Amino acid sequence: MIHRADQRRWLLLLSLGVIASLVVGGAWAVDFPRLTGRVVDNAGLLSSPDVQELTQQLKAHEDKTTNQVVVVTVTTLHGLDIADYGYQLGRHWSIGQKDANNGVLILVAPNQRKVRIEVGYGLEGTLTDALSQHIIDSEIIPRFKQKDFAGGIKAGTTSVLGILDGSVDVAQYQKKRPVKKNEDMFHKVITIVMIALFIGFILRIMMGVLASTALIFVGAFLVGYLISGLGFAFLVSIIASLFHLLNSGSGGRGGGYYGGGGYGGGGYSGGGGFSGGGGSFGGGGASGGW
Repeated sequence: MIHRADQRRWLLLLSLGVIASLVVGGAWAVDFPRLTGRVVDNAGLLSSPDVQELTQQLKAHEDKTTNQVVVVTVTTLHGLDIADYGYQLGRHWSIGQKDANNGVLILVAPNQRKVRIEVGYGLEGTLTDALSQHIIDSEIIPRFKQKDFAGGIKAGTTSVLGILDGSVDVAQYQKKRPVKKNEDMFHKVITIVMIALFIGFILRIMMGVLASTALIFVGAFLVGYLISGLGFAFLVSIIASLFHLLNSGSGGRGGGYYGGGGYGGGGYSGGGGFSGGGGSFGGGGASGGW
């Protein structure tokens, strides 16, 4: 007969092994482009004059503010969501100054019809998610739909730089925009999962890992079912219970909920006399498609 402790141990190891293999395998599969300058046009969306114009514009902005803004187009996201790809790429290149984390990526993946503005930690209060979304929705995507990729990239870049250096009045962007259905669903998922994790933290102390995980699954399922039906219920219950199970096994004084160290790294040096300054990203920004 397998003891309760052994059951916990094997279940946790199996879960961690599956997740680790997926994460590590996906990470190693990503072949990030080289940082060859302030404009990295691997998808060939820009002419030479466009690249030169954007490069001069971005350099002037960095000389004035120290913010590092990079425009990058790619032919593949290697199976990742563009938000995850942009976040990893920003850290891989270490865009932004190390002590300020003031980097921004304007990322375009034409084959996937996706665009992303990825914002470093230090600029998230200035170039907010809402402002990034407005730029994508009003400046970039309408031009992309007309196949004017250069125009969309340049218009989006100009707006980003204008917000960062204060030359653009952001009041015009702060009108309440309607919440899209997928955004509303995302907010519901995050809210339920966060509440479940908080309750699970209390239950884990009182009842142990497996019992608290089971209760989280049932509770999240019931709430999800009442809000949005069966499919949504399965989604939030699986996410909540899996996160709880993984975090319960993290152990150590530095583990547990919301733990984890920073992702550092020196700048990735590329050609053209330009390199990242050691900045870091935390997932701020916005995405869109056309």
